Amino acid sequence: MSRVLTGISLIVVFGASVLVAAEHKELKNYPEAKEGMERHVIILPHKERGEEGAFKVELLPGKTMLTDGVNQARLGCSLERQTLKGWGYTYFDLTGSMMAASTLIGVPPGTEKVERFVGGQPLLTNYNSRLPIVIYAPAGCEIRYRIWTAPQAWESSEKK
Repeated sequence: MSRVLTGISLIVVFGASVLVAAEHKELKNYPEAKEGMERHVIILPHKERGEEGAFKVELLPGKTMLTDGVNQARLGCSLERQTLKGWGYTYFDLTGSMMAASTLIGVPPGTEKVERFVGGQPLLTNYNSRLPIVIYAPAGCEIRYRIWTAPQAWESSEKK
């Protein structure tokens, strides 16, 4: 899905966070997930080296759960950058709690539960189409992402 916002184009990608990983040649250098963990892989569309600087990738860990539909919920997890030893490639580990914290607004009696994606702390990272984005997360966790792009023109500040 694509939306154009004033000054910023935003491509929002929902759905499967694990793409066909076998098609990226560098993925073989990343270890398989440990027991109880899953390896999520995002393969970005190819961009030329000069244009990748105008893009960023926002990663959002979380899970779909039943909520009361009134309160705002958030998970206590975040993504931590790691370096793949011997290669220097970046990957991400999901750390923190997968337990949800919520605001405490009173819920009207009889309000039905609503299934929603509840996210943790988002992380913004550089766009690099030459390497996959690899995230290790507990089983049952989802990783969603969106691609941000900046306009080509820079604005100038005013001196006052």
